[in-house]
Amino acid sequence: MVSRKDKNAARLKRHVRVRAKISGTAERPRLAVYRSERNISAQVIDDVAGVTLVSASSYEKEFGTGGNKEAARKVGKLVAERAIEKGITEVVFDRGGYLYHGRVSELAEGAREGGLKF
Repeated sequence: MVSRKDKNAARLKRHVRVRAKISGTAERPRLAVYRSERNISAQVIDDVAGVTLVSASSYEKEFGTGGNKEAARKVGKLVAERAIEKGITEVVFDRGGYLYHGRVSELAEGAREGGLKF
């Protein structure tokens, strides 16, 4: 059985490989996903300036439980809504080393439904 520590170490290695290839700019910032056991969060980041432009998370009050696909889709829609308010329509998707499956893919679909292009 693989321990949680080993799984996260492997995820971090994948994340480093992905981050070597993608970067967010002012014109096309990076939509970064973080998934914990119980919650999920997303940030739109301008890596050139080193600034988080927009964020949304299932930690916020309007979410009951944050560890399911419905909450992930809501977070995606919320981050897209907030990004569009700031004039951001195109992003680069950074799955954070997680598999594009389950809650991560639901967040991405929610962000697409909300109007973000990637």
